[in-house]
Amino acid sequence: MELWFSELHTPGVKLSIKVERQLFSATSEFQRIDIFESKDFGRFLILDGCMMLTEKDEFIYHEMITHVPMCVNPSIKNVLLIGGGDGGTARELLKYSTVETIDLVEIDEMVIEACREYLPQTAIGLDDRRVTIHIEDGLKFVRRCVDAYDLIVVDSTDPFGPGEGLFTKEFYGNCFKALRADGIMVNQHENPFYVNDAIAMQRAHKRIVSSFPISRVYQLHIPTYPSGHWLFGFASKARHPINDADFDGWDRLGIATRYYNTKLHRGSFSLPNYVEELLRDVEPEE
Repeated sequence: MELWFSELHTPGVKLSIKVERQLFSATSEFQRIDIFESKDFGRFLILDGCMMLTEKDEFIYHEMITHVPMCVNPSIKNVLLIGGGDGGTARELLKYSTVETIDLVEIDEMVIEACREYLPQTAIGLDDRRVTIHIEDGLKFVRRCVDAYDLIVVDSTDPFGPGEGLFTKEFYGNCFKALRADGIMVNQHENPFYVNDAIAMQRAHKRIVSSFPISRVYQLHIPTYPSGHWLFGFASKARHPINDADFDGWDRLGIATRYYNTKLHRGSFSLPNYVEELLRDVEPEE
């Protein structure tokens, strides 16, 4: 008998992956957690039936959410990572010797432990001495922070369930206060292709624009995410994601990446017309 994992992207579209075996399944206080193994995508993590990462393509997500802001400000020392319990974003941040501390705030400890056990190539950074793990709600954690971080990475799940509070205007306002004078926030921004996801993307963009003086959106391709076309948000108090980037300086670092490069960095902020129109629809008129 064949076993397939299927995720509905819309009521009429689904992604299916043939499963070789199930490695882990449990229900935490917050969500159901499953880890499967497949021939084509390696091991993959599912939360409440939604794809979070696969061994095959996780590098795309984690490199683009990390190296874009690090190229814009090479002097980042203190990072707040909200979500990211799989460890992939921490792994990429730890490639920079300039990063001194990473506060990783994950609401579900079971996600961390499952990834440590079954996704070690992703979770490798979780035990680094520069990483401090806080098991609590990121929304509550950031309320207590003022002028404390150079970079906030919101590596959250989708805007429902445990991650719902990480897409609110209050949360983005608290992130603004938690950042230093030239601080940067990067967040996962959903996909613009399917109608309901595009609405969630517009809602998040509208709230970020109202909180930060600089707010841009950039794109990437992740094969196992809905539509494959994914967006991240870049918001900052002072730094522009292209005009203030130190491309030559980043290239000199010699950091090994499989997806990110500085040419791609520039191009990722050039969006298709339909996405530009979606963003303009919710941006304030000048």
